[in-house]
Amino acid sequence: MKNLYSYFKITHDSSEKARDFLKYIGPGILITVGFIDPGNWASNMAAGADYGYDLLWMVTLSTIMLIVLQHNVAHLGIVSGLCLAEAATIYLKPWISRTILFSAIAASVATALAEILGGAIALSMLFHLPIKLGAVFTACFCGWLLWSNSYKKLEKVIIGFVSLIGLSFLAELSLVQINWGQAVTGWVIPTIPENSLPIIMSVLGAVVMPHNLFLHSEIIQSRQWNLEDETIIHKQLKYEFLDTLFSMGLGWAINSAMILIAAAVFFTNQVPVDALDQAQTMLKPLLGDGAALIFAIALFFSGIASTTTAGIAGGSIYAGLFEEAYNIKDHHSWHGVLLTYGLALLILFFIDDPFQGLIYSQIALSIQLPWTIVLQIYLTSSKKIMGKYANTKLQKTLLWSIGSIVAILNIMLLQDMLK
Repeated sequence: MKNLYSYFKITHDSSEKARDFLKYIGPGILITVGFIDPGNWASNMAAGADYGYDLLWMVTLSTIMLIVLQHNVAHLGIVSGLCLAEAATIYLKPWISRTILFSAIAASVATALAEILGGAIALSMLFHLPIKLGAVFTACFCGWLLWSNSYKKLEKVIIGFVSLIGLSFLAELSLVQINWGQAVTGWVIPTIPENSLPIIMSVLGAVVMPHNLFLHSEIIQSRQWNLEDETIIHKQLKYEFLDTLFSMGLGWAINSAMILIAAAVFFTNQVPVDALDQAQTMLKPLLGDGAALIFAIALFFSGIASTTTAGIAGGSIYAGLFEEAYNIKDHHSWHGVLLTYGLALLILFFIDDPFQGLIYSQIALSIQLPWTIVLQIYLTSSKKIMGKYANTKLQKTLLWSIGSIVAILNIMLLQDMLK
């Protein structure tokens, strides 16, 4: 009888823990949306079509870096109750904080550009809508989503979008013949083929995104807690890490699937890809109409979901300039959203090559990224801000190593572009 009681107690405790964990799933998924956005599609399609399985290692490395950085910046939100932008404004000299935050807004604009463009390309594929008209529709629809929905409702909608994107790629993956031996080698052994550095940097910028670091520190606070209760803070930190690990792992799988499909379909058949709509067209004779339709639908959901999160990030950073948290009904947050979407649309109207626009937007993100990483390390290492939860020596070493890798890759890209 005692054994039976113990069995049911263990089962009950496990069920309680599982239910507890599910309550905390959400913020990480919203971050995942940012790195399975249309900019990633362009970078990953180019990586797979041009270099086969060789650049899969960059998805693995970028995702590991992403987990460390996102987990660290979420600590800032949980422990201090401030997002990255608010903390920068409060604890740094104005000229430093504003310089970094305005560059971060520019990164959000570059992100929104890729997201809106991806949604527009998908609408062109599905309904033959002109790109510029599709871009306006995508931006307006996502603006309406942000204005009309509470955070909790929006989170559920976006989780639904991510689920559909994941299922779409599983369906696509089941239709192609993957060389799994080469894929496993590509995931774990770094190689830099000739002329591949711009694509490598675009993959990095597409996975580790500055606006996501600002976004995570903001949305993690949607789970309300008592900042004075150490037990609650410890529980928040524990479940946040599980949420981040699960969500980033999901993003790694979807990004990898994009490169695998491009390598198996385009690289194997020596078909170069320089446009997402071209990729869809090429899928038809190789895999059939169904695959091309799945591709377009998944791209549409990716564009809508990621444009929405880019708007939240832009609004959060802009509100942070005024020491305010994100609140879509507050004029600073709403102005930040409008600024992000408006500038993205303005730039988009001057882009002749949408595919190259997507690639270069991701390179722009990788160039801004070191500044955001330095800001994050400074704030999360401060005992004044973080108290006993400030970064340890090991955490600082790990974070500075990541920052150094990003900086070195940026220098290599600059040298490559100046040749």
